[in-house]
Formats: sequence, C-alpha cells, structure tokens
Amino acid sequence: MSNEWNMKTYMKGAAMLTVAAIIVKLLSAIYRVPFQNLVGDEGFYIYQQVYPFIAIITTWTSFGFAVALSKIMSDYRASGKSFAIPQIRRIAFYYIAIISVVFFCLLFFGANLLANFMGDIQLAQLLKVGSYVILLMPMLAVLKGEFQADGRMGYVAYAQVVEQAIRVSVILFGTWVVLLNSMDLYKAGSMAMYGAVAGELGGVFFLGIIYWKITRKTHTKENKLLVPIWPIVKELTMLSVSASISALLFLLLQLVDSFTVFQILVDNGMARQEAMEKKGVYDRGQPLVQLGIVIASTLSLAIVPLVAHRLNKEKGRTALPFMQLTFRVAFTFGVAAALGLIAVLPYLNEMLFKTRAESITLMVFSFQIIWMSLILTLMAMLQGGGKTRIPTTILLLGVCGKWILNNILVPSYGVLGAALAGNISLALICFLMLFYFKNLWRIRFATLKFYKGVSLAAFMMLLAVIAYTKLAENIFLASLSSRMQAIVISISAVSLGAGVFIFILTKKRVIGEKEWFLLPFGRRMAKLQLWLNKEK
Repeated sequence: MSNEWNMKTYMKGAAMLTVAAIIVKLLSAIYRVPFQNLVGDEGFYIYQQVYPFIAIITTWTSFGFAVALSKIMSDYRASGKSFAIPQIRRIAFYYIAIISVVFFCLLFFGANLLANFMGDIQLAQLLKVGSYVILLMPMLAVLKGEFQADGRMGYVAYAQVVEQAIRVSVILFGTWVVLLNSMDLYKAGSMAMYGAVAGELGGVFFLGIIYWKITRKTHTKENKLLVPIWPIVKELTMLSVSASISALLFLLLQLVDSFTVFQILVDNGMARQEAMEKKGVYDRGQPLVQLGIVIASTLSLAIVPLVAHRLNKEKGRTALPFMQLTFRVAFTFGVAAALGLIAVLPYLNEMLFKTRAESITLMVFSFQIIWMSLILTLMAMLQGGGKTRIPTTILLLGVCGKWILNNILVPSYGVLGAALAGNISLALICFLMLFYFKNLWRIRFATLKFYKGVSLAAFMMLLAVIAYTKLAENIFLASLSSRMQAIVISISAVSLGAGVFIFILTKKRVIGEKEWFLLPFGRRMAKLQLWLNKEK
C-alpha cells in the first residue's frame, strides 16, 4: 500500500469510526429507556448491578487490545518487518485468550461470591450468563486490530454498529418475551446478558466472513524468524490499558456503585425491595450522562489525532492551538449538555422513566457530564503526547475516592450521596489531570472572554428554559395529563434551550469561524456565525 493510499484510507476510516462511535453510544444510552419501562426500577437495578462487570472486560479486550495490536502491527510494517505480522497476530490471540479464560473462570465460578459481595445472591445467574461473552474476545480483538492496522477501519465501524444493533434487539425483544411468560425480573436480566453474547457473536461472524474473503485472495509467506514473545506481550498490555482506561472510567465508577450503594442502603435499615428500587432510580442517571457526553466527547476527540500528529513537529509547539480548541469545545458542550439536562430533568425523568422520583439526585448526577467531558478530552490529549502512566494512576485514584466517599455519604444521604460522591471524585480527577497537563505544557486553554461567553450562553439558556417550563406546565399545557405534559415540555424545552445557547454562542463568537471548520459539522456553525454577525 502506498503512503498516499494509507493516509487517505486512514482519514476516511477514522471518520467512519467516529460516526460508528456516535451511533453505538446513542444506542447504548437509548435502549436503557424502553428496557427500564419494561422491567421497572427493580429490574433496572438488577441489570445495572451486573452490566459493569461484562462491559469493563469487553471494553478492555475488544477495544483496548484491538487498538494496541493495530499500533504494534503498523509499527512493524513501517519498519519493514511485515514478515513478523502472522507471529504477532498469533502471540496476541493466545495472550488475549489466556486473559479471557481467566476472567471467564473468575466470573462464572466466582459468580456466587461476587453476588454475595453485592448483597444479592440471585445476581449470580446473570454473571454466569454474561461471562460467556468474554470467550469471544480473542477473535474479536485480533480481527479488529488487524483490520485497523491495514487501514480498513470501515469494516470495524460496521462491525461495531452490527454488534450493538444485535445486542439491543435481543435485549429488548428477549426481555419482552420473558416478561410475557413470567414476571421473573432476574430471568429478564439474564436475557439482557444473552443480548451481549449475541451482539459480540454477530461481530465475530461479520468480521470473520470479511477476513476470510480478503485472506483467501492474498497468500503471504511467513518468515521463520522468531519474534520475541515478552516484548509483544508487555507492549500489548501497556497500550491496551492506556487506550481503554478513559473509556473504562465511567464503568469503574458504576462497578463501585454495584458493590456499595445497595449494600449500604440495606445495612442502614432500608428494606431490600425499597433499596433495589432506589438503586434502580439512581441508575437512571447512567444513560442521561452517556447521552450528555456523546456530543462533547465526540466533537473534542475528533481533533485529538491532530494533536498527536502536531506534537511530533516543531517540538510540539504547533499542537497548542489544537489543544486549546479541544478543551474549549469539550468545556462548552459539556456545560451546555449538563445545565440543559438539569433544567428539564424533572420532566425528562417522567417522560423517559414514567415518574419524577429522585429528580434532585439525577440533577446532581447529571453534573458529572462536565467533569467527564473534560477528563475524556485531557486523557486523550495526554495519550496523544505519549503520557499515560500518571494519568492512569490519577483515574484509578479517583475510582478509589469514589469508593471511600460512597461509604461516607450514602449512609447519610442515600443515593443522593452516591451522586455527590461521583461528582467529587470526578472533580478530583479533573483538577489533578489539569495540574499534570499544565506542568507538561505551559498552556492557557481559554481567555476570560471565552468563559464569560459560555457563562452568558448557559445563563440565558437556563433562564429561557426555566421560564418556559413553568409557563407551559401551569398555563399552556395545564389540561394535559402529567406524563403528556412531561413529553411536550421536555422536547420543546430542549429545542428552545439548544437554540438559545447556540444563538448566544455564535453571536458572541465564543469559538472562531476558522476553529469551527476543524470540527465535525462545524462548517454549518461557521456559516451561521458569519450570517448572525454580518454587518447590516
């Protein structure tokens, strides 16, 4: 392959992966709404207790190892050692297979122990079902890694969408069938775990068929020169952890909640049934935050490859403008998503999940969008600069902080305490990472004018949305039922808030027209900004 073909294919593939990531994230957040409506808060609690176990392992193996393997293969090709690729592929497959078998055994045979730690022995059946998905990871990771190394990232993008579509379909349809025949919520939760297995199996078949079609046409001779195993294994481990740690952060915080929140509520005198429902209501915050960070993380991470590329030129000086823009985009859309969500949350809560239960808790929970948007962006830029060890340590420190804070705050404040603990731990991670970042690069991310512009846009958005929702609820829509009110108000208020925020943002030129052009769909924003600010 020529360098020109490589670069052109890489950029096209990277764009496809970005679009696929948006679709996958949206599906991952949205399917939880009908699922919760089917199983209720108790059923949602059951699913969310087990979900982090499976998601953490699959994210590390399927995503982290695929990225690591693709980088190692690309480096070997670039250094003229393509003959070593088959051996690297084999080493990676066996290594990931060993890890997968170990984790499968821990989950399957340790299911009862883990369920006991979570305070609910019936969760063991879900852990056992979900553990089977881990056995598919070696094939999936190696296939994805090889396609990415070859610059065929479009296939990986299609595979991700296929996996998620199958998974969501099996979860929702299977849960509906189970509940038609019995009201056993634990069986419904097990069906949701089967959905994860079906999705990954679909991904393996999809990529496997394409791989077979490609490789049967090309036969490459393998050089008998042995590739040292340990350096490959070591690099695979380090790269896979650093590539997936930021994606794992949200899952690790959920895992902490799985082990602590329900158990602490019960230990402090709450009835088990009530504690399950409380935890289920608290878990409504997960899809809300996921939706909130889709725009911020995708827009900011879309230009991170530019940062990594520029850091290798002129001692990294040309990377600074891109770092500044990345941070400003993440901050802007993180603030907009978090505050906009908080403003309409009671109505959105009822629209999506039937009740307004724990709306204050979910408002506090939603504030995590700001911290998560900034952390994901900072971590990605640090990875682009080859700095992973200290940022990873900071993330793990924050997870430990979440565990400690849950034990301090949940006994006194219930699930609100868990939401507060999440914000405090994420704020700690964010500030430590900012401190570390600024020690590496002397950089001022934004001017006071920028923060004033974002603050004004956010304030006007909040003012408009709050005023509108009160008028709509008490005057315009007073004759409608409560949930119909919530649906109409949520949709219209979100549209109003987004319109006000974007109008102020573009009118004040918080982000310049040239900067908009660097962002996905930024061309339209740039044209809107020029039109709003043209001289009359």
